[in-house]
Amino acid sequence: MDSALIPKGVKRCPIGQFAVFIAVVGAVLLWGVVAMLLCYIKGLNQTNMNNAYGFALWIWADLAVIALGGGAFFTGLLRYIIGKDELKNIINYAVLIGFVCYSSALLILAIDVGQPLRAWFIFWHANVHSMLTEVAFCLTCYFGVLTIEYIPLILENRQLEKVPFCHHLSHNMHGIMAVFAATGAFLSFFHQGSLGGVTGVLFGRPFGFRTGIGIWPWTFFLYTWSAAAVGPCFTIFITRITEAATRKKLVKDNVIELLAKIAGWMLLTYIAAKIIDTWYWAAVTAPSMGLTLMDFYSNNPGSAYGLWILIAEVVICGVLPALMLISSGVRRSPALLFLAVTLAVIGACLNRWVMVLQTQAVPVLNFEGWFTYFPSWQEVATTILPVAYGVILIALSYRYLPIFPQEQELNPIEGGK
Repeated sequence: MDSALIPKGVKRCPIGQFAVFIAVVGAVLLWGVVAMLLCYIKGLNQTNMNNAYGFALWIWADLAVIALGGGAFFTGLLRYIIGKDELKNIINYAVLIGFVCYSSALLILAIDVGQPLRAWFIFWHANVHSMLTEVAFCLTCYFGVLTIEYIPLILENRQLEKVPFCHHLSHNMHGIMAVFAATGAFLSFFHQGSLGGVTGVLFGRPFGFRTGIGIWPWTFFLYTWSAAAVGPCFTIFITRITEAATRKKLVKDNVIELLAKIAGWMLLTYIAAKIIDTWYWAAVTAPSMGLTLMDFYSNNPGSAYGLWILIAEVVICGVLPALMLISSGVRRSPALLFLAVTLAVIGACLNRWVMVLQTQAVPVLNFEGWFTYFPSWQEVATTILPVAYGVILIALSYRYLPIFPQEQELNPIEGGK
């Protein structure tokens, strides 16, 4: 029965081996589910959040996966709107990764609400003056778009495709996918930007506060820009991991190199804008409030909020991978390319980390010290929960759906069986 569900012309590992893998990851998933139920039943006292940290590990993870999931909207924009036809061979996987990231983001938010049965209040009793309301609406709508983009892949399953209705529905949905790609890019621009805008208007937290254009702080644009730059890097990152795990070549090098080249130039322009933003904030915005750059960084050795984190984010995980990705020699080297996209992904995660957690750690009154926070095991488990879920969904999709159009061509021995 299992072999009848596997796409034609390709080979998968034995069902027993696959079941063991799913069971191991499922155990991690179960650990996260237990922690999630504790948070639902007992409330947010299961966390180590306090008066200083109203946003904590969950929100960092939420913003990070939303940024990394940006590969779905940007790759879709490149493929369907700009016309980069080579990307048709990786767009399926980009959509799947985006689906995992955005469903994970919504799951994290459902836990963070603390009372999930009242989560619908944000839609029915919407605060029209809140950026977070707009984020909730856009996130939900874009997840709907990703679901619509993922459905044709499910319908192309070897058995489902035999059903005439499924076959025709899948074909027709592919025909109008450009409309959903354009809609997704529009929605992503606003919710990615508004997430940055929330931090940028926190006047009582000068670490995150930014001036900007009209009502939009610079962080509004930087968040969108970084997601468009790093999202494709994350797609390449997960693709390479999948190829290593399956011991197969799944996407041709010219497709990866094209996506990496575009991501590299996007990352280079983003990091240039980030450096200008940081300089203006440190030289103009902060001094206007009577503060200096070093007021925002701890001098304690080994501190999680030392100046090293700025250097790591901007230079090591920003400038360096950008310069690597725009180099054709690096893009042709599998090891260097993987290093570059890994650094870029870490850089985006560091950016969200400091904008969420360091913003709240910095003392804002002269008699206060640095605020400390360490997540509870429930927070850690529920943050790992979406990772385990994503691994399982990707594994099932790879096994039973035609995710990679070039797989059979790149593995001719298996394709001939």
